[in-house]
Amino acid sequence: MARPTLIASLASSFIDFAVRHGAKEAALLRASGICEAELRDPDGRIPADAYLALIDAGVAATGDTGLAMRHAAETSIDRVSIVGLIVDAAGPLDAAIVQLNRYTRIMADFPVGDGADRFELRHEGDAVWLVDHFPGAEVAPVAIEETFANLIVTFQKAAPERNFALEVQVSFPAPPHKRLFDEFFRAPTTFEAGRNAIRVNPAWLEENTLVSQPYAFGLYARHADKLLADLEREETTRARVEAQILPELHKGSLSMDAVARDLGMSRQTLYRRLKDEKVTFAEIHDDLRRKMACDYLTAGKSSVNEAAYLLGFSEASSFVRAFKRWTGQSPAAYREAQQT
Repeated sequence: MARPTLIASLASSFIDFAVRHGAKEAALLRASGICEAELRDPDGRIPADAYLALIDAGVAATGDTGLAMRHAAETSIDRVSIVGLIVDAAGPLDAAIVQLNRYTRIMADFPVGDGADRFELRHEGDAVWLVDHFPGAEVAPVAIEETFANLIVTFQKAAPERNFALEVQVSFPAPPHKRLFDEFFRAPTTFEAGRNAIRVNPAWLEENTLVSQPYAFGLYARHADKLLADLEREETTRARVEAQILPELHKGSLSMDAVARDLGMSRQTLYRRLKDEKVTFAEIHDDLRRKMACDYLTAGKSSVNEAAYLLGFSEASSFVRAFKRWTGQSPAAYREAQQT
């Protein structure tokens, strides 16, 4: 299965926020292994583990364990993703949650399992709960912190006079920045509750707090549908090819026949599937080399010669020419810039 990914605009926004609070951009990129080129397209994708490493680097640089939660609370969803614009334009809360489930993979592509929705509006007696079925909250509690801070603060702005959250439950222990939960949620939080959920003020369902914007919704949804289709295509073939060839990059020339065989299909089938995705095997190989080259040089742990070897170039000069084609810079200049 492909590695979980997040939208690049989220990482870019976090970096800007961390820099404003004292972190150094080059150090953040170096620690996370994120290549600057990966952030140029706001709709691009970055590995989820790289984003978590980015948060760790931001916390280390600023000394603020609640940096990611603070970023989420102070940054509207619509500033980092088309998903926020869709939620804003969807209308009533229940409709907004339907659209959030539909497009949440654009923000963060984490499979919940059994095809279940990530978010569920659940009626328990007189209480209405918005339950987040995000997998791995105990391993990465920051994911819940960010999600809840962003949702609660964003919805709250639509009706400042009416609390959105009445109570919050999270499955992990209280962090050092516990006070931020009270500050941002404006509701009591129960830690180690066994689930991650927000008890929603019923008025948000009973009254027309959120007004639909059909024209804007249609425009946003068309763009989001394209992003979702691109993400699904990536999962089916390209990501499988990348995962297959990544450990073999150091060998240089890779056989499409061998990769197809390892993926359980013929060369013709692999060619046809990649053609449907408007990409070739050679382009995937070249792009993966580019990404890994940036990773190796940004991390500062590989020399130019070592990076050339790890990527399967027979000569360093060939690597230098390829890197200039990818980025417009020499590997040495790029590596030096990332370490300043």
